[in-house]
Amino acid sequence: MTLQHILYFTVFTIVISRLSHGLFRHYLLLTGSLFAVFWLQPASSIRNLDFWLPVVSIGMVVIIWILTQPKNPDRKHKLRLEILIISGVVTFIGATRYFGNLCCLTATRPPPIIQIIIVLTILGCFGLLLQHFSQIQKSLLWLAGILIIVIFILLKYDIYALHLSQFLRNWMGQDPSLATTSDLPWLGYSYLAFRLLHTIRDAQGKKLPDYSLGEFTTYALFFPALTAGPIDRSERFIRDYRSPSQETNRNTWIGLQRVLVGLLKKFVLADSLALFALNSQNANQVGAPIWMWIVLYTYSLRLYLDFSGYTDIALGLGAIVGINLPENFNAPYFRTNLTAFWNSWHITLANWFRAYLFNPLTRFLRGGNFKLPVWPIVLVGQITTMTLIGLWHGITWNFFIWGLWHALGLFVHNRWTEWRRRRIINIEIHPWKQKYISFFSWLITFHYVTLGWVWFALPGTDISGRVFSTLFGLGS
Repeated sequence: MTLQHILYFTVFTIVISRLSHGLFRHYLLLTGSLFAVFWLQPASSIRNLDFWLPVVSIGMVVIIWILTQPKNPDRKHKLRLEILIISGVVTFIGATRYFGNLCCLTATRPPPIIQIIIVLTILGCFGLLLQHFSQIQKSLLWLAGILIIVIFILLKYDIYALHLSQFLRNWMGQDPSLATTSDLPWLGYSYLAFRLLHTIRDAQGKKLPDYSLGEFTTYALFFPALTAGPIDRSERFIRDYRSPSQETNRNTWIGLQRVLVGLLKKFVLADSLALFALNSQNANQVGAPIWMWIVLYTYSLRLYLDFSGYTDIALGLGAIVGINLPENFNAPYFRTNLTAFWNSWHITLANWFRAYLFNPLTRFLRGGNFKLPVWPIVLVGQITTMTLIGLWHGITWNFFIWGLWHALGLFVHNRWTEWRRRRIINIEIHPWKQKYISFFSWLITFHYVTLGWVWFALPGTDISGRVFSTLFGLGS
C-alpha cells in the first residue's frame, strides 16, 4: 500500500464507522474490499493480467464458499444481492475502460467488456453446477486445496513462474521471449491462500461456522489485511464483523493512533534504514566486518519496522470499523529464546502452521505403530514446519536454509529446555544471577535470529556465504 491508498482507506473506514450500520455497513465493506483488490493490484507487462488476477482471486473465494457452506434457503435473497454486487463491481471496473480521462481503477486498461461478461457468465454457470452436485463437494474440496498449493508453487518457483509467464504472453499474443518472473505480481495471494486453506480444513473437520457469501468475501479480501496480513481465522473475523464495537469515537481514536504509528515505522524509519540495510549491492561492497555487522543489524531492524508498520496500519484500519484483527508482532527482538521469538514474530503465520501442520504431524508420528521417542518427532515436526515457512516466502535455497536454520535452533532450544527442566527444577537461582542468564539468553537469541536474516535477505547461497565470511573476518 502507498500513502495514497492508506489515506483513502482511512477516510473510507471513518465514513463507514460514522454513517453505516447493519446491512448497509455490510455491503459497504464488501464493495470496498472488492474495489481494493483491483486498485491495489500491481501492474503487469502481460496484457490485462492486472485485471484478471483480481477476478481469479474473487472467483476462488466464491467457489470455496460454495464448496464449504451448505445450502440455506433463508439467505437466498441476500445471496442474490451479494452476487449482484460482486459481479456489478467487476463489470463496473471493466467498464472504466470506456471512461476516457477517468479510466481506470486498474493499473492498466481493462479488457473489453464483452470478455468480462463471458467470463462472469462461465463462472456463474460453474457455481450453479457446484451447488447442484453437492455429493461430490467433499472430493472437490481436496482438489481445490491442491490447486491453491499448485498455484502457489507456480508463483513462487522462478522456473515455473517464467514458463507460466511465457504461456500467458503467448496466449495474449505477446512476445514470450520477453517473459520474466516479475510478470506475475498476484496481489496478496500468499495470505489469500492461507485463508482459503484454513477454510477448507475447518470445513472438512466440520468446524466452520455458517456465514453468507458477502461475509466470507469480505473476510478473505478485507482490504486492510490484503497485502501484508495478518492471517485471521474466519470464525473470529465474522464474530467481530457481525458484532462490531459500538464505541465509535474510541475505536476511531485508537485506530488512527495505530495507523500513525504504522506510518512512522514504515515510511519514515524503515524506508530510511533501507538505504543502509543488507542487500545484494551492500553485501558486495562492504569488506570490513564491523560495517557488515552494521548493515546486518540495520536490516534486522528495518525488516521488523517495515513488516510491523504495515501490520499496525491494517490493525488500525480494522479497529476504526470495529474489527479487531489479531496482533502479528509482540516485541520479538526482546525475547530470550527462539520459541518465544516465534510466539512474537509473525504470530498469525506461526499459529497457522502450528494448527494445521506441526500439531497434526506430531500427533500422527506419536500414534499408530511408529512408537518413536520424543526427540525425532520434535525434530521432524520442526524441520517440516520451519522449512515450509521459509519456502512460503519464496522457493529458493536461501529461504529453505533460513527455515532449516530456525528449525534446528528451535529443536536445540526444545532439547535444552527439557534437559534443564529435569535437572535443575528444584534449584533456586538468585535474582541477580537470573538477570545475567536472561541477558545472555536474549543476546544469543537476538544474534541467532539476526544471522539467520543473511539467508532471508539475499538471493543466493554464494553471496550469503561471502557475507558470513566477512562478518567473522574469514574473507581473503
